[in-house]
Amino acid sequence: MDESNIIRTEYSDVMKKSYIDYAMSVIVARALPDVRDGLKPVQRRTLYDMYELGIKYDKPYRKCARIVGDTMGKYHPHGDSSIYESLVVMAQDFKKRIPLVDGHGNFGSIEGDGAAAMRYTEARLEKITQEGFLKDLDKDIVDFIPNFDETEREPEVLPTKFPNLLVNGAEGIAVGMATSIPPHNLGEVIDGVVAYMKNEEISTRGLMKYVKGPDFPTGGVVVNKDELLQIYETGQGKIKVRGKVEIEEAKGGKKKLVISEIPYTMIGAGIGKFLNDVSNLIEKKQTNDIVDISNQSSKEGIRIVFELKKGADAENLKNLLYKKTRLEDTFGVNMLAVVDKRPEILGIKKIIEHHVDFQFDVATRKYNTLLKKEQDRKEIQEGLIKATDVIDLIIEILRGSKSVKDAKACLVSGITENITFKSSISKKMAALLQFTERQAQAILEMRLYKLIGLEIEALQKEHEETLKNIRHYEDVLNNYDSMSGVIMEELLELKKEFSTRRRTVVENAEEAVFEEAKIEEQEVIFLMDKFGYAKVIDVSTYERNKDTADKENKYISYCMNTGKICVFTNEGRMHQIKVLDLPFGKFRDKGIPIDNVSNYDSASERIVYLCDERQLLLGKFLFVTKAGMVKQVEGSEFIAGKRTITATKLQSGDELIFTKVVTQNLNLVLQTKNGYFLRFLVAQVSEKKKGAVGIRGIRLQDKDEVTKAYLFEEGIDTKGRYKGKVVSLNRLKLSNRDTIGVKQRQ
Repeated sequence: MDESNIIRTEYSDVMKKSYIDYAMSVIVARALPDVRDGLKPVQRRTLYDMYELGIKYDKPYRKCARIVGDTMGKYHPHGDSSIYESLVVMAQDFKKRIPLVDGHGNFGSIEGDGAAAMRYTEARLEKITQEGFLKDLDKDIVDFIPNFDETEREPEVLPTKFPNLLVNGAEGIAVGMATSIPPHNLGEVIDGVVAYMKNEEISTRGLMKYVKGPDFPTGGVVVNKDELLQIYETGQGKIKVRGKVEIEEAKGGKKKLVISEIPYTMIGAGIGKFLNDVSNLIEKKQTNDIVDISNQSSKEGIRIVFELKKGADAENLKNLLYKKTRLEDTFGVNMLAVVDKRPEILGIKKIIEHHVDFQFDVATRKYNTLLKKEQDRKEIQEGLIKATDVIDLIIEILRGSKSVKDAKACLVSGITENITFKSSISKKMAALLQFTERQAQAILEMRLYKLIGLEIEALQKEHEETLKNIRHYEDVLNNYDSMSGVIMEELLELKKEFSTRRRTVVENAEEAVFEEAKIEEQEVIFLMDKFGYAKVIDVSTYERNKDTADKENKYISYCMNTGKICVFTNEGRMHQIKVLDLPFGKFRDKGIPIDNVSNYDSASERIVYLCDERQLLLGKFLFVTKAGMVKQVEGSEFIAGKRTITATKLQSGDELIFTKVVTQNLNLVLQTKNGYFLRFLVAQVSEKKKGAVGIRGIRLQDKDEVTKAYLFEEGIDTKGRYKGKVVSLNRLKLSNRDTIGVKQRQ
């Protein structure tokens, strides 16, 4: 190996550079939209490919598989699924305020159903896409760059005529950053652009007289109107969106709550999640007003109906849905886009400013191209008009020439050596000819019918039209107001043809206030089986089925229906479960896993003790750990608002094996794995804080550990067991804490 070719460098530097290159590639060339056309590369390439394939709005649909394959092969060397997903989204009118693709077939639904496979669906461009994104691409108005293998050329950006970044919004996750731009109304945005072009000093507040706020394709209600100014100035913030809820009268004096519009954030699986959340509210008895739920949504729109019981407070229920479900949700705004190949957070005025600058660049290039074409046409027209005046001489030159080259040389430079003339006068006149190269070529290609009087007259009119066009194009290029006028005229034509009415209402609304119905406080029974499924039943039901309940359930506790159950685990934690979160009802109901209503993890934790929260006020809790550490903690220390707290501090490798509330001075017996039993009084156990490790209860031998603990009153016969042998605990010698204890023989 030639060591001179080995480059020695710091590994971290290579990784840093590689990661930054990767991050910038994702940011600029994949995940974020360009501020000029509001499109990500995959969207831009897909639309351009459809344009190149001629799949226009007035042409037949073509298979999406053809579009995806062609885009992937020519412009986008990534997975076909990402291209098809982009194509599908651009065709979904519930995701895009102005769909850019006209889809034919199953393109998914607002409820989260996916589109059919690309081999089954068809698509073509929408008219607005052709008119607003792809028009005039042949006029050199944007730069074309080589594709990934330099066999094709693709536009660096599409010449979009309106700020698509605002109209259709954008969502994308890059590396270390993400963009989230809400959609807006096309007509309002165009009015905002026109207002900016008329007065570049206009403020964000001024622009918002035209752009009222987001206009989501799903409608809904934006309820924090006063916060929009700050959001549009900074490009960041949170928009609160509610679904549209109407109250309808039903038979028998009952009412219905009908949801006809949903928040934009609920598109997809959000509707199913919402219905599930409402069902949970009913299960948890947070509302008793809903008697039936039906999702009657169809192609015509959203319609979710809640039938209410007679006398139900519909307004209060509406507020409950806003408060407890995603019927009121937050749309996080982060208006991040690529500006001059760099990511930048933009306010609404900056977005419009960049768009207008882009429009002036595009218009300048377009009218320069048009001007050049008209000037070339003018040159040829002037040559043909001049030729008709000396047509006899030109015919004589053509008849006397031996080749096209000689004839052309005579027309351009007056060279007559190789041409035969009828007279010397003709030769002298021919020597004076000075047509340009283009004019001479046009004369040589001119057909004889062009010499007809009417054709000559049409040529002169065409020349006048060309001169008029040249004057217009020069005026547009040299006069700022003229160019502004042309751009504004195109924008207003787009607005007239394609704008639609606003769907989202923007207002200031009071925060939803839900008055919870007062729950009648009563004592109930908490039941939990060995599998961790818990439920609550009333006391009378328990007493009727006491034997069966005691046999089938591992934990049984009296508690208040408004209270909590406290669960102490081997990891030294105490989890709290709200009794109201548990299903209340029939004795034979299965219940729900307590994992679902608490932070308890049945896969990694084991329950050591379970009690009603009222026991926390009865006295002190005695703790015993596997390592033989003991302590007493005042029960009031465990009263907390959190769902989980640390009940006791454990050393590494240690775990809690026993805890119980102690209301009097009892005997405590600790039993170890190797058969040692130590009996002493609970009074010897010091009171500590819950964050303390405790004190040593038994002096353990090597590789021994505490496995069980027993509490009993003096004189009460209490049994223990070690390797099949029964041990009478009350007959053990009363000893002191922190001693070895007595070893039981097998």
